[in-house]
Amino acid sequence: MKHHATGLPRCCAVVLITAVLLLISGPVQANEPRVELLWPHGAPGAKGDRPADKPTLTVFLPPPPERNGAAVVICPGGGYQGLAVDHEGRQFGRWFNCFGVAAFMLEYRHHGRGYRYPAPLQDAQRALRTVRARAAQWQVAPDRIGIIGFSAGGHLASTAGTHFDRGNPQADDPIERVSCRPDFLILCYPVIALGEPYTHRGSQENLLGKHPDPKLVRSLSNEKQVTAETPPTFLFHTDEDQTVPAENSVQFYLACRRAGVPAELHIYQSGPHGVGLAAKYPGTSSWPERLKEWMQVRGLLKGPHATPRD
Repeated sequence: MKHHATGLPRCCAVVLITAVLLLISGPVQANEPRVELLWPHGAPGAKGDRPADKPTLTVFLPPPPERNGAAVVICPGGGYQGLAVDHEGRQFGRWFNCFGVAAFMLEYRHHGRGYRYPAPLQDAQRALRTVRARAAQWQVAPDRIGIIGFSAGGHLASTAGTHFDRGNPQADDPIERVSCRPDFLILCYPVIALGEPYTHRGSQENLLGKHPDPKLVRSLSNEKQVTAETPPTFLFHTDEDQTVPAENSVQFYLACRRAGVPAELHIYQSGPHGVGLAAKYPGTSSWPERLKEWMQVRGLLKGPHATPRD
């Protein structure tokens, strides 16, 4: 799947330059991104001990005085064949930090690493549980933990938002005892529907193989799985996207409407698939500000003790 890198907004460019200077001139600071193993004792179904078998979280934390309690797990796109970890990962970790949101970039298992379903979903659910279980450590509000996904990462994020559990209180691992339900979804030019004329076939095949069970296809066609329990959702797409048509976002939005789930949909005219922050596309480049405003309206950015809206 083709992705197009874009530039950083000014505030985030300053963050990036500062980080580079710190690396050159002094010791690592506490708020610099760090990488942690998602499954320290081995991922379920791991096929070996290679780096490809070890999904990770890259932790982006704002300076402690600036943290507002909100957190986002980031799922880069890549057609379930690779991961666009720069313009759909690290850039967004820094961007969220610009306004006090903790961000956790997930490098999940995918077909390019030798994995299909359910490995990507297991990793996304584990990432959400990890952030919630360690909320106090990272100064995160456990009821303001969302997930953002781009393209196939948007499919993964929407899967996490429609396929979740409340945790296993009997589990030996304390992380597995907490809920993996995200508190909000952010879906950016997402793959949503499977088995439809507007499905991104490459993503479906990489996730499920050439001849999947029709029941599994329907289960993971996430516009068909929205219920009243689906988290509030922000969706962004472009009309010019020829890779993942905007019908994917439209159908998920309509499903939210039918289920009574608060949702906001933005479809911009210009920009191909994979625009990221969309800095090169006038008009479309405003979408990150619309997202920030939506998060404010939802009560997600009001400090560590704020209560989100229902």
